[in-house]
Formats: sequence, C-alpha cells, structure tokens
Amino acid sequence: MKLDTRLLAETPEGIAILLRPAGAVARGLAYSLDFAIRFAVGVVAAVFLARVQGMGMGLWLVLMFAVEWIYPIVFELLPGAATPGKRAMGLLVMMDTGLPVTPSASVTRNLLRAADFMPFLFAFGLLSMLLRRDFKRLGDIVAGTVVVHAEQVRLAGALPEAEPLAPRIPLTRPQQVALLHLAGRARRLTSERLDELAALAENALPPPDYAPGGTSPAPIRPGPRLVAVAQWLMGQR
Repeated sequence: MKLDTRLLAETPEGIAILLRPAGAVARGLAYSLDFAIRFAVGVVAAVFLARVQGMGMGLWLVLMFAVEWIYPIVFELLPGAATPGKRAMGLLVMMDTGLPVTPSASVTRNLLRAADFMPFLFAFGLLSMLLRRDFKRLGDIVAGTVVVHAEQVRLAGALPEAEPLAPRIPLTRPQQVALLHLAGRARRLTSERLDELAALAENALPPPDYAPGGTSPAPIRPGPRLVAVAQWLMGQR
C-alpha cells in the first residue's frame, strides 16, 4: 500500500472514486511543453509588435502577462481541464474531491506558482511533490486541487451484473460520469432508494419495456435500467 499512489476520493454525494495523481516527471514534461508554447508566442509577438511605433513594447508586456498568468487558468476551466502541455501528457486538473476544478481554485493554484518557484527553478514545488503521496505542489495544497492522469472513471466498487442497454439520448461526458458514479453506489443502496435516484435520469434511460431483441417484457424499474446503461457506458456491449 505504501507504493500505491492511487487516491480514494469521495464526492459530497458520498460517491467514492479512484484518482491516480501525476508525479513530478509527467508534470515537469507538461510544464516544459507549455513553456515552449508561451516562448514561441512571445517570440512571434515580439517580431510583429516591433513594427508598432511607440506602443510595441507595452503591448508585448501586456500579452506576456496574459500568456504567463491567464493562459493556464483559461485552459484549466475549459472542457478537459488541462493546458496543452498537460493534455499532451494525458493529465488534467481537478479538485481533490474528484469534482471539476473551480475558477477560484484554478486562480489560487496558478498565482501560487510564484511561491512554488522559490528559491529557484520550482525548488519548493518539487520538494513538496516529492514529500507527498498525492504529489501536490504548494499551490495545489492551498487550492485543494490535484493533477491526475486522465483515464476512464474508476469506481471504488464493481457494478452489479446487468444486461447492457444503450441510453435513450446521447450523454455528455459529465452526464456519463454522474451516471457511472450513481451506478457504483448501487450495492450500497436499497432498491427503493436506487429507483428514486435513478428516476432523476429517467429521460436518459431506456423505456421501462425496452428489450434489445424487440420483445416487450415486464416493465423494468429505473434502478436496474440505470445499472444497465452504466454497463453499456463501461464498454459491455
């Protein structure tokens, strides 16, 4: 267990998920790619703004400020929750509860890069990551965020057995994750409570009398239909 760096996170709804934090090497490579992108933008901007008389240097400084401080925040708040460098390395930023990163947390973790950089070359940030099992730098500790390897959601518990059924409508990724999280709690809930919660997603579930072969069996309760859709989303088709 001491060698296992996976984290068990529990959302406010009591949903347990497994996260795999990214270490210093993966995050260092991601930062290098992002730095290369920012450097290239700075060079190209300098070439063009050098032709602007009087305001060229001022515009370049404003652009560099935005690229240095706003660039990571914008990308972390977009779908994917990752800068181009992190995306290339298969990483994303999220809250340490497993929820999507919030604007305030993203701003906090990026402003504190200045503290992580001290005294030079991100020494404090690297030391913090090496001493912690979740590889958090100082900014992540204060903001309550964690950088993880992006992978298919992993539930802390197997799904109940069910015949896979396709959802009635296309589901966005957040909707798929929410449905999978609820299905992962099925074994800990009574059938009545599972049906009650599954009814909230009724418009996404197959009709009660749906059957892959075209037959019309007895109506299926919302809970089993939700588990069946979760099995389908997990690739059991």
